Amino acid sequence: MTVVEPRVKVKRETRRQLHKRLAWITVDNGVSERECHVLDVSSGGARIASDDAMDVRDRFELTLVKGHHKRELCEVIWRRGKTYGVKFVTLLPEVTPPSTDPTEASVLPS
Repeated sequence: MTVVEPRVKVKRETRRQLHKRLAWITVDNGVSERECHVLDVSSGGARIASDDAMDVRDRFELTLVKGHHKRELCEVIWRRGKTYGVKFVTLLPEVTPPSTDPTEASVLPS
């Protein structure tokens, strides 16, 4: 006897089609910048494409507005020819726990 379970539908994030909007891949801490096209974007990632074959690293920054300081840190999830699926990576600030040792108390200058 086999048990047939109903298929669970996985809902994806709402994607916004951008119709090859121009964007820039930045590597080497802003030293190198290459053009690409954003095909669609969601809050969690994007699908990008390049016109020419280029070596897209596993992690890079994506700039949607030329010359703007805001860049999205991206990680490549899949590759198909000149098209890439990326997820946006959020870096959390490093948190150091407070010291419980009373000998390490800071002394303010008088």
